Amino acid sequence: MFVGDIMKNKGVGVITVAPDQTMVEVLRLFRSNNIGFVVVSQSNDEYLGTLSERDCCNAVAEYGAEAAMMRAADVMNRSVATCSTRDLLPVAMGIMTNRRTRHVLVMDGGDVAGVVSIGDVVKHRLEEAQRTEQDLQDYICGTRYH
Repeated sequence: MFVGDIMKNKGVGVITVAPDQTMVEVLRLFRSNNIGFVVVSQSNDEYLGTLSERDCCNAVAEYGAEAAMMRAADVMNRSVATCSTRDLLPVAMGIMTNRRTRHVLVMDGGDVAGVVSIGDVVKHRLEEAQRTEQDLQDYICGTRYH
């Protein structure tokens, strides 16, 4: 399966924040949207970096209570893990493993198409395993095979 196929099922697009938004504002956005990752962007056609729950935790660990009022631009990750919509899913999984990240920004050419998360990968792999299990059971029982 291609990463782009997951994006079609999941939906395209990302939630963005401005570089001057505070970490508290970003965390509230995480909570209200049940997400853990945003793109930091000045405009719709460019991104400056990303910000994840882990980035926020690391900022609190390093700066203490003052981290809450730090700007997204001061906490964001500038070394963004990316893949293409045309990459196979194992490529995205390898990026997540090698970069030790739970989110990969999906690019379609020079445009941001969306985000694939470890949860998306697990969901796809679980559905794939369930289909395989059902196919094997049908084969063994002789159902749906004529």
